[in-house]
Amino acid sequence: MITTSKLSKKYSGNQVLNIESLEIPKGQSFGLVGNNGAGKTTYFSLLLDLIQPTTGFIKNNDVQVNKSESWKPFTSSFIDESFLIGYLTPEEYFYFIGDLRGQNRADVNALLLQFKDFFHDEILGKKKYLRDLSKGNQKKVGIVAALIGNPEVIILDEPFANLDPSTQIRLKGIIKDLAETKGVTVLISSHDLLHVTDVCERIVVLEKGEIVKDIETNTETLKALEAHFSETLSV
Repeated sequence: MITTSKLSKKYSGNQVLNIESLEIPKGQSFGLVGNNGAGKTTYFSLLLDLIQPTTGFIKNNDVQVNKSESWKPFTSSFIDESFLIGYLTPEEYFYFIGDLRGQNRADVNALLLQFKDFFHDEILGKKKYLRDLSKGNQKKVGIVAALIGNPEVIILDEPFANLDPSTQIRLKGIIKDLAETKGVTVLISSHDLLHVTDVCERIVVLEKGEIVKDIETNTETLKALEAHFSETLSV
């Protein structure tokens, strides 16, 4: 589904990402972990054509993302709150995204009903602008908006940050259902090793922009990751 080849990114001669090859198959729940500055957000930004690669390319379902926009109809993402439109209410924002993805209001409302427990009665019908919501509630809006239109690929950068424990648990269920039941390719970046091992069947570790581990998740994965980052800390 997603193919990365000879990909690199440099800023002022400083290399921040260097991935020779990476294949992410359709329907895989894929986790990207690493310390600050490891290159996680850079990779997602390249995947979403927000920045241009220095060398190489990423293909999404055989479409080179920086050469064509035909990957956009089946791909969605939530990177951070800056991608929201602050002067809209949540409802207005959901309908706006729905319109972009060919969904009418009835379609959007039907989807929103599925996430009533996720919203905790704090978002819909409150007549608040997105800019006035808490960081956690803004994140909930962004995540659910990313599900509108039945995308085949969903990219979430630090989705568990700023969420309360019950919402984190609900989100893990949502992510598992997307990959295991609906065949959606889900890419997640996270600093939370416990959450990412809970929901991802495969985890790649980045260090200084390079892949240092590529792990199929099992019962020992969390311990292995903790050991790896403990060793990194002691170096």
